[in-house]
Amino acid sequence: MRRTLFALALVATAPLSAKGGPPPCAAPICVQPRDELGLSRLLTFEDVPNSLGVGARIDDLLTRPGARLGERFAGQILTQDGDFDRVSGRPDAPLTVLPGTPGRNLGAIRLPGTVVLHGLGPRGFPRAEAIGEGAIAIAFDHDQGALALDLRGGEGGHATVIFYRRDGSIIHRLHLSPLGEDSFGFLRNATDADIAGLLILNSDPQGIAIDNLAFDDPKPSG
Repeated sequence: MRRTLFALALVATAPLSAKGGPPPCAAPICVQPRDELGLSRLLTFEDVPNSLGVGARIDDLLTRPGARLGERFAGQILTQDGDFDRVSGRPDAPLTVLPGTPGRNLGAIRLPGTVVLHGLGPRGFPRAEAIGEGAIAIAFDHDQGALALDLRGGEGGHATVIFYRRDGSIIHRLHLSPLGEDSFGFLRNATDADIAGLLILNSDPQGIAIDNLAFDDPKPSG
């Protein structure tokens, strides 16, 4: 069993806030306290079929208002490193999210007061070794200048978050560690918003999940 996520299914643990985070940086994308970003749309996974323990599997793309979630992007190659997904290659244009094979795409676990989403790794559902160790790809309907999410279940490992433009080019690659129960805000350091999607990979000993994905609704023109 993935110790932390399964323990969280029995004991309520609130995500830590990123308050007191670093000042603005000069990188293409900066880590910021999520509460300071003022994002207008919040996606949770409360209505996704789920359960305690190993949770429930999701074999297709998960479509939510403003975003689609799956395993990787069209044009990318999926490999594995032990029990973890690894994704390589530049995505095709326009950026298009793809699901994984059945049992190796996404899963949802019920925790006290919330439902979290995770990637299913190479071992496949319902193997405990697959829980939280798969890739998660997110494509937005509209390009974004900022977004935020909670990472749940970390046991001191690390995650890599790769941000892409609509044409599949990489904006920036962030390495986050050590992981715990954390909230992250990401701010694009550019005049124009151009984050079309992101890919989340991890090598945490017990795997990770995401919750409370936030971004902006498109701004009206004219």
